Amino acid sequence: MALTDTTGSHRVARLRRRARSVGGLALSLALTLLGLLLVTFIIGRVMPIDPVLKVVGERATQAQYDAAYQAMGLDRPLWEQFLRYMGDVLRGDFGRSISTGHPVIDDLRRVFPATVELASLGTLIGVFVGVPLGVIAAARRGGWLDQIARVVALVGYSMPIFWLGLMGLLLFYGILGWVGGPGRQGIIYDGMVPPVTGMILVDSLIAGDWGSFRDAFSHIILPASLLGYFSLAYISRMTRSFMLEQLSAEYITTARVKGLSERRVIWGHAFRNILVPLITVIALSFGSLLEGSVLTEIVFSWPGIGQYITKALLSGDMNAVLGGTVLIGTCFVGLNLLSDILYRLLDPRAK
Repeated sequence: MALTDTTGSHRVARLRRRARSVGGLALSLALTLLGLLLVTFIIGRVMPIDPVLKVVGERATQAQYDAAYQAMGLDRPLWEQFLRYMGDVLRGDFGRSISTGHPVIDDLRRVFPATVELASLGTLIGVFVGVPLGVIAAARRGGWLDQIARVVALVGYSMPIFWLGLMGLLLFYGILGWVGGPGRQGIIYDGMVPPVTGMILVDSLIAGDWGSFRDAFSHIILPASLLGYFSLAYISRMTRSFMLEQLSAEYITTARVKGLSERRVIWGHAFRNILVPLITVIALSFGSLLEGSVLTEIVFSWPGIGQYITKALLSGDMNAVLGGTVLIGTCFVGLNLLSDILYRLLDPRAK
């Protein structure tokens, strides 16, 4: 009977700890999103752009201006404007884009999959090349491969991406003709694949249209490789740093003394222990490609969210700018949450 009571009390205590953990995570997520909305709201108010003039035009009368000013709620106290803004955002209402004339949420649904597709392929390239390169460089510290990895990372951080994009288009598209040109697809295949996910590679596979798939792949491979190179530089450098720390630990020396093969020591012991911090690095790299692919999208005329926000900012379309900013910020919050969940799955100590 006493054993049953003890088991029950342990179970209740475990449930309480999990409830506190979930509650703390939910509170942190809510506060982060609240801070994100507050920052975007302040940005919308301090920008030297009059949103009323963008709606009514510069030739509007004072009466028309005042009517639009009141209709947009700008005559109300700031706290009331923020609560209204927060309620609209939570309902997915970012207002109407002045540039396109469509609701901003519809524009984001149209352009965001293009950026996700580009950033995802770039991240995959960075992970599948950068992680092994960083591990091998750390295992052979000071060797020629380590020197190459460090040069690759240094060049990746130093070279302007727009210059690499222009040179890549000139060489691989203009001279060699190995890849497709700017845009997501050629004119012949444009609009042939029924949109399901908004990502042309995925949609063409769903439709079984191999011609569209090959054409889309020829257009995405060059910009994705450039983004992948910058992701590779960051991931390989961080992987090398994590591995060097683990390879100098005492348990690695013990494993080698026991006669374990070098491959098992590196991949079975050291690499397993860097998975948790490496997840954060990959998640941050993916988030950086989502919001940092603006120059790439402009150079390659890629109709993604970076190009959308840039055009909106140049035309003073603050609804579109703030909508895109909130979406990117929410993605960062979601990636951090996913990293935290994976921590708990991969590392029992995090529980």
